[in-house]
This record gives sequence, C-alpha cells and structure tokens, in this order.
Amino acid sequence: MHKQSYPNQRKTDSPIESSIENLSRAIFTVNRHAKTASDPKFLYALKRKALEKLILEGKAEKKGLHFSRNPKNSQQQSDVLVLAGEYYFHLPPSKEDFANLPHLGELNDQYRNPKANMSLTIAKNLLQRYTNFHPTTNQGHSQKKHYQKPVFKKLGESYL
Repeated sequence: MHKQSYPNQRKTDSPIESSIENLSRAIFTVNRHAKTASDPKFLYALKRKALEKLILEGKAEKKGLHFSRNPKNSQQQSDVLVLAGEYYFHLPPSKEDFANLPHLGELNDQYRNPKANMSLTIAKNLLQRYTNFHPTTNQGHSQKKHYQKPVFKKLGESYL
C-alpha cells in the first residue's frame, strides 16, 4: 500500500524552502517571539544575522533611518529600516548608515506587517540553516541559577 498525499497535509520530514518570503516570515516570527522571551539575546542575534545576510545577497534593502520608539537613556536614537520581502524590520545602525541613508523621521503607526503563520521552531530552524548560526551553551536557553544560602558572620568578623 502506498502513501497518499493530500494538498493540505503538512510535510514534517522535508525542510521548508529558503525563499525570500519564507525567510522574511521566519524573521518576523522570531522577532515577535523575542519581544516577549525571557532571554531574547539569541533570537535577536538570529534576526540580525539573517537580515545582514539577506542585505549582503541583495535580497533585502535598507530603506532609511527611523527615530527609535524606545531610546536608551532617554536620548534620541535611530534604527535602520530594512525591507525584506513584504516585511519591514529595524536593525541597529552603523556609522555608514548615518552617512548613506535618508532619515525618514518618526515611525509610521499606520503600517503593519502582514500576519505570519509559522511556528517558532520552524522559523528558528530555517534561519539557523540559512545563517549557519547556532546557539552556544550559554545562549538560547538560560540555565537555572542555583540558590546559595547567605552566610552571616559574627559582629566584627571580616567577610573576605
């Protein structure tokens, strides 16, 4: 008996294609999850690596600079606006970006990226395969810190 394939059946064994649409959808998914993750460093690094590679290959384009919505230390700050497929993303700017890109002013609240229906696992696997960037032992999953009881010294004793 042979296996019959149905059009709406999920293919779990074959990896998803690395097209610009799939990569931009995966970056969107990773970025959305990073905003609420307890340790988002790896997800943001994966997003940055994927966008940089897309820009390098000419598949994504830097459009300009936007004022950052949440600037550090209450000082005005700008982010680079990048277009990849149908999606817009922000990256930290380099010195060359300030010299070469136009400043677009405030962020447009009217625009929203299209919805992306992709699981975080699939998105991470696709981007890791595309960038060849994988978490190290202290990246990705934060390890639980062990509780250490406080040590109380007698009055006058040194803590050193």
